[in-house]
Amino acid sequence: MSAGPTTQATLSFDGIGMTFPDGTEALRDIGFAVDRGEFVTVVGPSGCGKSTLLKIASGLLEPTAGTVSVDRERIGYVFQDATLLHWRTVMGNVELFAELHAISKADRRTLAQNAIDLVGLTGFEDHYPKSLSGGMKMRASLARTLTLSPPVFLFDEPFGAVDEITREHLNEETQQLFQREGFAGLFITHSIGEAVFMSTKVLVMSARPGRIVAEFDVPFDYPRHPDLRFDPDFAKLSGEVSRELRGSHS
Repeated sequence: MSAGPTTQATLSFDGIGMTFPDGTEALRDIGFAVDRGEFVTVVGPSGCGKSTLLKIASGLLEPTAGTVSVDRERIGYVFQDATLLHWRTVMGNVELFAELHAISKADRRTLAQNAIDLVGLTGFEDHYPKSLSGGMKMRASLARTLTLSPPVFLFDEPFGAVDEITREHLNEETQQLFQREGFAGLFITHSIGEAVFMSTKVLVMSARPGRIVAEFDVPFDYPRHPDLRFDPDFAKLSGEVSRELRGSHS
């Protein structure tokens, strides 16, 4: 079962259900909380409602049952695609959210440069997206969201389209950002190894209608070295999550 929501949490779901107009029940009775300094990853079979849950958290969808508690004025959302504007440079893309929030040109340039430095894109400020690798595009997307220092970060399978080595590097860099910034992170992935490496807690969802059927606290301290993936305790926990995930398909 999932952790019950608390009034103090940065992000909380209480009894969330989602039934679409065509009668498809996507989510049923979802309840858990994520506070600052917690990184919760949700894994589950395809079509179980993981991305729907993020859309509800962000306000893109309204649930048909239950309530969400979160400050949507300062929420970070990193999509499966980097969603960069091809006619803007890296600097221009990273400045975008601060620009939309009417932050002064000088201040948003400072915020953008700091974020670019944090994600390791220093020197690429004047490059356009077409000249960036997939991993660099995702770093630019992260930087764009970091400019507003959001207390909540939503990640919708952001690294699924890059190669395995790049994905591991992005995992390491994201958990370092999490450790530095201390945001509340809610991450969606199909990769069990990614879930265990990144998270303080892993939640397993059932097949549709999605329900939380298991949760695992991840005991490893931050910062997490890449070699953690070869640790026997890491393999054991990943195996336990995998068994629950296989059972969730039934």
